[in-house]
Amino acid sequence: MSGKRRATLRTELADADAVAAALAPDNTPEMSTRVKDGTVVTTIERETTGGLQSTVDDYVVNLSVATQVVQTAERFHDTNHE
Repeated sequence: MSGKRRATLRTELADADAVAAALAPDNTPEMSTRVKDGTVVTTIERETTGGLQSTVDDYVVNLSVATQVVQTAERFHDTNHE
């Protein structure tokens, strides 16, 4: 089988811009992350199915961490500015 494998992941989030910005530094040249209508949209391309699976797995972990960090920062900001 030849050609690249591709996955596009879409995640609706309250603060999609902040999460996308947190994810961007971890993107490789074969990845793109953007925000569309309040949704983080990331497209990943790899040469092999195994490589695609590994990258998607890593991305999902990074997404989870970025979401938690943004939520924590928002709570901290809200607590300190009431």
